[in-house]
Amino acid sequence: MTNASEDFSLDAELAETDAWDDDDFESGYADDVVSADGPDPELTTGEQDLAERHALRRVAGLRTELEDITEVEYRQLRLERVVLVGVWTEGTPEDAENSMAELALLAETAGSEVLDNVYQRRQKPDPATYIGRGKVDGLREIVQATGADTVILDGDLAPSQLRNLEDKLKVKAIDRTALILDIFAQHAKSKEGQAQVELAQLNYMKQRLRGWGGNLSRQAGGQAAGGEGIGGRGPGETKIETDRRRINTKIAKLRRELKAMKGTRDTKRSERQRNAIPSVAIAGYTNAGKSSLLNRLTDAGVLVEDSLFATLDPTTRRTTTADGRIYTMSDTVGFVRHLPHQLVEAFRSTLEEVADADLILHVVDGSHPDPEGQITAVREVFADIEASKVPELIVINKADAADPMVLARLRAREPHSVVVSAKTGEGIREALALVESELPRPSVAFSALLPYERGDLINKLHQQGEIETLEHTAEGSLVKGRAHEGLADELAAYAV
Repeated sequence: MTNASEDFSLDAELAETDAWDDDDFESGYADDVVSADGPDPELTTGEQDLAERHALRRVAGLRTELEDITEVEYRQLRLERVVLVGVWTEGTPEDAENSMAELALLAETAGSEVLDNVYQRRQKPDPATYIGRGKVDGLREIVQATGADTVILDGDLAPSQLRNLEDKLKVKAIDRTALILDIFAQHAKSKEGQAQVELAQLNYMKQRLRGWGGNLSRQAGGQAAGGEGIGGRGPGETKIETDRRRINTKIAKLRRELKAMKGTRDTKRSERQRNAIPSVAIAGYTNAGKSSLLNRLTDAGVLVEDSLFATLDPTTRRTTTADGRIYTMSDTVGFVRHLPHQLVEAFRSTLEEVADADLILHVVDGSHPDPEGQITAVREVFADIEASKVPELIVINKADAADPMVLARLRAREPHSVVVSAKTGEGIREALALVESELPRPSVAFSALLPYERGDLINKLHQQGEIETLEHTAEGSLVKGRAHEGLADELAAYAV
């Protein structure tokens, strides 16, 4: 990420090239969001993050090549020109179109301009080229006619399939997994998030190392070792073996770092559990409005952006029920159909926030063309991270933009649900009431006469327990209610 002064020089250069028109500045990306003195202190953390993300913006029609040395000062990022390709093996034509529409959103989020898309009906993908040979010829004509420089395929392709396609199309070919990993790499902000993404990328890359000709198959030493000759020979490894060994070493290092970070996360979680603080995890499909809902429920002020995978770094906020009980609410990374298994494994420590929660708020985009498909995809990930048994409340979001017939259909399909709009606030009060009623109740009933000097126990009961009756007498406060085991042990000395 460039600093503020570099951002201003870039903005000035783009303005001179007329790459932005007046509408772009009216859309909220104007350079007054970030000042030369740093972020505006009046902005929330989320607004500052959003301004930083938009500070260096890709635009269409600019070159990436440097024509003279002066252009080094003004790095010009252009949108990649891509063609989307899919293979439809099952389901309805609407399912295929929804999948391609989602791939287009992923491609635009990664920073590309979608020129065209094609998909083919097949019983199974071609083992050599993913799509049929005739379709490859047609795709090559589309690539040449549109001037595309990248082809994105809606599937998890084998290295040989990508290599065969690149050889025939003469442009870069990437699959859905690589595309999602690229978006994660752009959006990861915390040290843990960046390490998780890098681990997933290395695991993906390790299986796809390849060279051109024999340049990765020579053994190190002599001329292959840069002309060092005697005293400079390697251990007899080929170049590809050396690269694979270095990747494995980096993977081991990242896993050690993530294990240490997981220890910190586990310590915080165990502290909450020791104090019997219930936890609520907000989970769901990407761009369903999870961060907006967290902001609406807790005034968290986290980043909100209308794009896929805007949130990668989980946020936990402490909040209270109407009767004063404390609980936590966590925003988590969004899911997507066919979420790469490398990401599920790398983000497992983060996703444990969902598996260890007392309640999951499963957020669904009610305005999406296929909300039922989103619910199914998210529940598949719940099964992968062993969160299927956690109580779940379906929150159908974006009621202000959804079709009432679709909302009625979803309510009939999911009886344990609530309809809200995080944008307008509709249904938020009902959702909060449901959340509070679903939170686990303290397990131990008690009756205690607390001396007036033990006001700290009364405060703990308000925050962590349930007070059924409270009567002030000459001897002290007579309290009846329910508390968790640890607090009940403290009250045992005053039991009546």
